[in-house]
Amino acid sequence: MPRTAIAAELAVWDLAHVWHGFTQMAEYEPLVIERAEGCWLTTADGRRLLDGVSSLWCNLHGHRHPVIDGAIEAQLEKVAHVTTLGMVGATAVEFSHRLADALPGDLNHVFYASDGAAAVEAALKMAFQYWRQCDSPQLGKTKYLAYGGAYHGDTLGSTAVGGVPAFHAMFAPLLCEVIRADAPDRRVPAGATPAESTAHHLVQLESVLAARHAEIAAVVIEPLVQGAAGMVMQPPGYLRGVRQLTQKYDVLLVADEIVTGFGRTGAMFACQHESVTPDILCLGKSITAGYLPMAAAVASDRVYGAFLGSHETGRTFFHGHTFSGNPLAAAAALASLDLLQSERMVEELVPQRAEQLATALAPVAASAHVAEVRQLGMLAAVELQDAATGRPLAAERRGGYHVCRESTQRGVWLRPLGDVVVVMPPLAASAQELAMVGEVLAASIAAVLGRE
Repeated sequence: MPRTAIAAELAVWDLAHVWHGFTQMAEYEPLVIERAEGCWLTTADGRRLLDGVSSLWCNLHGHRHPVIDGAIEAQLEKVAHVTTLGMVGATAVEFSHRLADALPGDLNHVFYASDGAAAVEAALKMAFQYWRQCDSPQLGKTKYLAYGGAYHGDTLGSTAVGGVPAFHAMFAPLLCEVIRADAPDRRVPAGATPAESTAHHLVQLESVLAARHAEIAAVVIEPLVQGAAGMVMQPPGYLRGVRQLTQKYDVLLVADEIVTGFGRTGAMFACQHESVTPDILCLGKSITAGYLPMAAAVASDRVYGAFLGSHETGRTFFHGHTFSGNPLAAAAALASLDLLQSERMVEELVPQRAEQLATALAPVAASAHVAEVRQLGMLAAVELQDAATGRPLAAERRGGYHVCRESTQRGVWLRPLGDVVVVMPPLAASAQELAMVGEVLAASIAAVLGRE
């Protein structure tokens, strides 16, 4: 059958049978990927697209990396599945050891999950159960403090601590009560210096903790960057201040590094920028370099210790997943960590690539249709605006959607968060590929918004 006919048939099957997440299926236009290599995706009909968002923020080293491919192939010759309920695969043990060495402080105890939302769900249950069986139980600690604009996943617990109404408001009757803090946006209050912004947000947080710490099991935060909120950057020192306040008021800190973990921000983990060790740290997405489903909630010695005891104490963490710690995923994760560390990617490659990305996005930032370009390491966001008024685009214009649709037609796959276009290419992207992202995005913005 000719390639065009195969592609057409796949498109029909896609529309008929695949229900895509975060996608209005009545408007969906099939985009079927047949293969990929490096930073390039190839569609079923033969088009090549530069992967400008690391296949939804997870593909770290590019597609078909020979080291990771080889590690998975070697693992297949040993064993493909081992449960973590009462046993574990050797590769998962080795990765757990290496991961604990790379993490800050005493984050030594790796609880595996299959995706980021499941890792957050586990962390929330850990925090809740901790306060019931620690040395000084506090049974009133039944709530979580989380932020406006936060996104932590789509299971019921992770949905509850999420703060994006468009995603989660419908499910409010199903969710536990969450105490909501304002998003720590470095641009708030308007005109403030970075230090003033940090102080402003920390004063707000402390007022809540001082009044309600007896109810709060944990503060849940995306360190440095709120991803789905539109890559909202926090003011410097805020995360460190949060850690100090949680310690002052005896509240656990859960850090969601599902997006920021494994080098993208310029440190192996975002918490390390401010010398912070949370009580529980959640990882996902890039943990296997985007190869296979794996995530983890990593607990400190303090949290883990509260779950130890004889069978009669009932302190066991009664939680688990069939594919937790899967050996194939662990092999990919271990190979990815080897690459990051042996090639000094975080120390040497990421700063170089981040500078190249900033250069590529400079013409985009100069556009009258762009309110701001935000960047931290290899994470960037382009916030669109109405060029005539300098105000946000009207929602019905769907500016971000149409800009990304245009960029895909021009050969770069990007995906928006409302009217914020996320740019997060793999660390493997070359200077030329990063330049192409900037050129195509600038042209797409001009083509879509310049004609309105």
